[in-house]
Amino acid sequence: MTEISLRRVPPPAGKSLRVRLRRRPFTHHNRLAAMVVLANLACLNAGASTMVVANFTLAVLIRQQYVINLLFRLATGVPKHWPLRVRWTLGKVYHFGGLHVGAAVCATAWFLVLAVTSPPRILTWVIAVLLVAIVVLALPSLRARHHDRFERTHRFGGWTVLVLFAVHTAMYGGGAARWLLPVVVASVVLPWLRLRRVPVRIERPSSHVVLVHFDYGVTPFAGSSTAVSRNPLLEWHSFANVPAPDRSGFRLTISRAGDWTGALIDDLPARLWVKGIPTAGVGNIDKLFTSVVWVATGSGIGPCLPHLLSGDTPARLVWSTRNPRATYGDALVDEILGVQPDAVVWDTGRDGKPDLVALAYQVWQESGAEAVICISNKKTTWHVVEELEARGIPAFGAIWDS
Repeated sequence: MTEISLRRVPPPAGKSLRVRLRRRPFTHHNRLAAMVVLANLACLNAGASTMVVANFTLAVLIRQQYVINLLFRLATGVPKHWPLRVRWTLGKVYHFGGLHVGAAVCATAWFLVLAVTSPPRILTWVIAVLLVAIVVLALPSLRARHHDRFERTHRFGGWTVLVLFAVHTAMYGGGAARWLLPVVVASVVLPWLRLRRVPVRIERPSSHVVLVHFDYGVTPFAGSSTAVSRNPLLEWHSFANVPAPDRSGFRLTISRAGDWTGALIDDLPARLWVKGIPTAGVGNIDKLFTSVVWVATGSGIGPCLPHLLSGDTPARLVWSTRNPRATYGDALVDEILGVQPDAVVWDTGRDGKPDLVALAYQVWQESGAEAVICISNKKTTWHVVEELEARGIPAFGAIWDS
């Protein structure tokens, strides 16, 4: 474990348009959403029903697990000798949710046009009201305050819209809908065909965190996540998979961050529901670079750990957490230090909160890494990513906008 004395971080690289475009609201997520909107504006002469189906299909397919894994495979499959700026852009593949948002909003807008311009039909307006409700509850501010309501409206409202849309197509015709609707339905149903309730072994090194062990015949790839639930119809929570190179199965690192995780830590259930397949996430992009710096806070160490264990991409670790051994246990901390003896482990219980931008910048500079990947909460992740990118450093971290 490396001790480090912080040096001053240089100021952002000027106030050029390129620097400004790396900050919110000009994220790749929002750019993709805007691109979908502009594409729809270019198709104003197309029929409303055709545009509804086209956007609805894109909104659903772009969230399909096999499609997501394909996107990551294509984006991360380029050679590492390609220009860094190209690989930097490809690393933003995890912003694909912008396509989902843009397409969902446009599908709703086109359907409202259809409802207004078609003969009055109760079924059409019921679908329109459901679509508007789904979009409104998905707004970031409402989603954050009422997450359970958002998730259930999205799931049950989406299923209801699919059924009603099929009825609408059968009653009034639909052209393209007859061909694309089965694709959409198959996309939605596919993960549920892999629904299963599996045994788990749970370690609780402290009242703040548990390590959940799975071994049901699936060993996921590093950089993927698994959705788990205790009530599959009501809520699902995704966590980064931690496979180990020398054994089957995988672990999830789950910390107390709300009612669901708190109840899991307190109850220690013997079984959990899983569905679908391991799905690529932001950590998967490390393979684009010759070396990276992982910046984690708290249980954000979980998504970093499989990459550190595999050693496929040379890396350095910066981990900021409270009382690491007391919280996560000696075994996990020793496992981390075994593969990262030069890790910077900042004990916030002893030393207070660090300047993560300064820590990340210094380790990036000393290690000669090409990129930084930050796994933390929303506020910290955005801060670290934006500040580093304003200084010309490729930086990446999960988003919460879709």
